[in-house]
Amino acid sequence: MKDDTRIVAAGRDPHANHGIVNPPVYHASTVLFPSYDALKSVDGRDPRKVVYGRHGTPTTHALQDAFRELEGGDLAVACASGKAAIAIALMAYLEAGDHILITDSSYQPTRAFARDVLKRFGVEATFYDPRIGRGIADLIRPGTRIVYTESPGSITFEVQDIPAIAEAAHARGALVVADNTWAGGYFCKPFRLGADVVLQAGTKYVVGHSDAMCGLIAAREPHCEALWKAFVAMGACLGPDDAYLGQRGVRTLPVRLRRHHETGLRLARWLETRPEVARVLHPGLESSPDHALWKRDFTGSSGLFGVLLRPVDESRLAAMLDGLRHFGMGWSWGGYESLLVPVDPGPARTAAPWTEEGQLLRVHAGLEDPDDLIGELEAAFDRLNAAA
Repeated sequence: MKDDTRIVAAGRDPHANHGIVNPPVYHASTVLFPSYDALKSVDGRDPRKVVYGRHGTPTTHALQDAFRELEGGDLAVACASGKAAIAIALMAYLEAGDHILITDSSYQPTRAFARDVLKRFGVEATFYDPRIGRGIADLIRPGTRIVYTESPGSITFEVQDIPAIAEAAHARGALVVADNTWAGGYFCKPFRLGADVVLQAGTKYVVGHSDAMCGLIAAREPHCEALWKAFVAMGACLGPDDAYLGQRGVRTLPVRLRRHHETGLRLARWLETRPEVARVLHPGLESSPDHALWKRDFTGSSGLFGVLLRPVDESRLAAMLDGLRHFGMGWSWGGYESLLVPVDPGPARTAAPWTEEGQLLRVHAGLEDPDDLIGELEAAFDRLNAAA
């Protein structure tokens, strides 16, 4: 089956659910067994068995199966948020004394988890330049257990050479964990590029409607058992209602992402023509330094990208952003709505400092008509210029 068909079909069994198309919502904690022998023989290590609500129900199994098919893994687990997915994916494979390499372009909560949690448990983190490629080999130590990638980064949008990184990591016995949220699991397949574990903040494109929190992790053998044990041990399971919303979102993922791709590129190309803009950070643009890598490893782009304005003071920025109707100001992305928010990558970066002048904006191109979005951006620039 091709991806679009697989995504619609995976995790669904209508005839096991009275012909109901979508797997229903199972609210459960206690699960009863019909006999002593059945109770005695239960295997809580089997991720497909329904033994206790925290381990999963048919609702979460349906989402996990769909995500496993989407990413191409051998096992998938669904947890309470993207941050929970990051924590479980890392804790599954790290122990005291280990070392982890994390891209400097990573999602800020990833950096915070390394600084505030992993460090306390004796795991040392080193941040590396996202464009390091094969040079990652020089940073790998005898104790390096994981190389963590996020391609592209969700603030500054560098595309990473994951095949080169994976080759160097595997040669030294390290795993590659890939955050694939930007591509939604649809436009990029990190397992095919060499990743061992792939995660997403399913809150974004998998859910797709800005109404549920969700984290998803997939692993390939021989890394599945460690992932399952960490998932069960940490107890950060996804609730059934949010799992149902994730299932619903997955079915329309290809259609939505293609629209995000088209609108995002159209807005990015229009923004490149504006005199107020220093540059647009979008790997799908021919002007991007990462365009060749993106073209090699991706089949499309999501709606998330950056716009670097020429230097403006805060009052002019406020004039630009206040009065937006089609673009909301909020910290998530991946829903049907467009977003526009100022970001500052500078304070967090250590390996690849952000030194560019001007105000960086993060854009999420939603599902509105692109002409309306361009019209609103035109009006926003008019307000910015009038406030000069």
